Amino acid sequence: MEKQTILVVDDEQRMRKLVRDFLVRDGYEVLEAGDGQEALDIFFAHKDTALIILDVMMPKMDGWETARNIRQYSKVPIIMLTAKSEESDELHGFDIGIDEYVTKPFSPRTLVARVGAILRRTAPEETETKLSMNGIVVDKTAHTVTIDGRPVDLSYKEFELLTYFMENNGIALSREKILNNVWNYDYFGDARTIDTHVKKLRSKLGTKGDLIKTIWGMGYKFESGDNTPRSN
Repeated sequence: MEKQTILVVDDEQRMRKLVRDFLVRDGYEVLEAGDGQEALDIFFAHKDTALIILDVMMPKMDGWETARNIRQYSKVPIIMLTAKSEESDELHGFDIGIDEYVTKPFSPRTLVARVGAILRRTAPEETETKLSMNGIVVDKTAHTVTIDGRPVDLSYKEFELLTYFMENNGIALSREKILNNVWNYDYFGDARTIDTHVKKLRSKLGTKGDLIKTIWGMGYKFESGDNTPRSN
């Protein structure tokens, strides 16, 4: 079974090491960030992050703002660490979408146990095989696409490109990131490869092709108006 990745965010290196050591001992992969901005950069670069352990008081960007930014794009479980224990702070965290609230000092073993419990609770019951937005339905298992119930014939790369766009609905994607994730390039490929495929994909999607927005000087963004893809 593939190891799950946990992102630990705390400006105290000693605290990060303590938590990391216990998580690694329990079989997790661990990423670390020393402030909120670094946490966002790492999170968006590692979309397989299974859970975030997030400190409240940090430089550059505190835990509250970091969590709010993440919640605009993801429902990844978040455990908030804080030195405060007031009920109002806990309620504030839950309003943002925090899954658990742990007050310092805490037992590392207990924290790891909470991580495991949350991951079991939030694990999907079955593999998500379909994406549905604005009448576009992508079946990843059958490798088919329909628009308002009508089959659409896409090439393999067009299918992969549409799937990647829909899975990242509302997120601006650079051409380099698209190449890395759809073409699996380990280098900066020719941007014209993407532009050509996007042009063909838009054409095959008909009026739905307008959902793929061009971000001039950067890349593209799929924008359905709903940042949460519906999956079956």
